Amino acid sequence: MARLMPAWILGWAALLAWGLWTGPFPWWLPLAALAVNMLTFAAYAADKGAARRGHWRLPEKNLHLLSLAGGWPGAWCAQQALRHKSRKAGFLAVYRLTVVLHCGALAGWLLCDMGQRLFNQF
Repeated sequence: MARLMPAWILGWAALLAWGLWTGPFPWWLPLAALAVNMLTFAAYAADKGAARRGHWRLPEKNLHLLSLAGGWPGAWCAQQALRHKSRKAGFLAVYRLTVVLHCGALAGWLLCDMGQRLFNQF
């Protein structure tokens, strides 16, 4: 799935753009997505630094919550750039689940709004 992740990121960006273009997504959503991705990358970097120094680490559930909130592209970039949390199978399984859940929720938001508008036409 790691090799497919850039395609997932492009699909996610296309879904955001489509939702903005067609109207169900608020104008600030891309800004919020950028902010949560920057925060997620920073959290991975802080956790990597703490691991190197032997200091207190961020709980994995916090990293997963950031991914679920939309920071999964930032998490993937951090995993690749920092080589952090990129080998642990259990962590990656939950991470992949957060990607699918987030994208499904975003698509559901878009499609439910489109379905509502189509229903209202009749």
